[in-house]
Amino acid sequence: MSGTHSSLPAPVARVWEPLLERSRSKRALLLMAPLLLFELLLFVAPFLILLRISVTEGSTDLRYAPGTWSLEGYAEVFSTDVLLSAIAYSFKMGLTATAITVVIATGYAYAIWRAEGLLKSVLLFSVILPLLTTLVIKTYAFWPLLSPTGTVNDVLVSLNLISEPIQFVPGTIGVIVGQVYIVLPYAVLAIYSVLSTMDWGLVEAARDLGASRPRASLEIVVPQAMPGIIVATVISFAWSVGAYAAPGLLGAGDDLAFALEVEQRLLSNLQWEVATAYALVMLLLMLVSVAALTAVLNVFGGEFEYA
Repeated sequence: MSGTHSSLPAPVARVWEPLLERSRSKRALLLMAPLLLFELLLFVAPFLILLRISVTEGSTDLRYAPGTWSLEGYAEVFSTDVLLSAIAYSFKMGLTATAITVVIATGYAYAIWRAEGLLKSVLLFSVILPLLTTLVIKTYAFWPLLSPTGTVNDVLVSLNLISEPIQFVPGTIGVIVGQVYIVLPYAVLAIYSVLSTMDWGLVEAARDLGASRPRASLEIVVPQAMPGIIVATVISFAWSVGAYAAPGLLGAGDDLAFALEVEQRLLSNLQWEVATAYALVMLLLMLVSVAALTAVLNVFGGEFEYA
């Protein structure tokens, strides 16, 4: 191997040789080549372009100024109250939506796992069905449900549970409900894929040893399902913090998510350097947050490598 690739540049060799060793054969590495090329073209290259744009100067006519170098975009991100409040709002909404999603998804995945026959098929189909609907349509459908004159308020008023309608949308509550609905199927499938490999005999053994059903589920099922819960948490959090559809269609004008701020800076204000710097700062914060969440969840069982 060393003779074949000795002529490769040092940076390329440092990447190529470990890949070749792990793949155990050149044929396996060739099978990986389309995926690696896909990642390079659709992730690495656009990321490098964004990084370059983020360190350019803002021109007087608010256009992208190639050939310049500046950190003004990053300075504005950390000095503008609107952008900082959007970061705080996005993370608060993302954490809330993630917590609700993971709790519901764990219970629903457990129900699918324990169901049999037709009921199991119906529960699985109910998870997959929302994935067949356009994201914008299923998000906007919450307007007639959650608006002050919508179905939910009409039911609550008719049952005398509230005296006057509540404005769920536009507002943060509507955004969280819509975002939970968007990411819930992915979280359920991630957790169920792990539970489906679990032996129910472990729970029965715990029950035979005197554990109650809740305790057996908490101490046996949850640790076994933790790899799936970690995946569900990462998917839900990353998608919710960077959400665009739910905040854009169901949110209020006062609380803008960071994705909407990026759109406004890029398309309306033409501040390319600020928009890209803002996006990269949020990406870094999300990666740090995901790593922290994963580390915390690993304490309760499971390993990140499974996720």
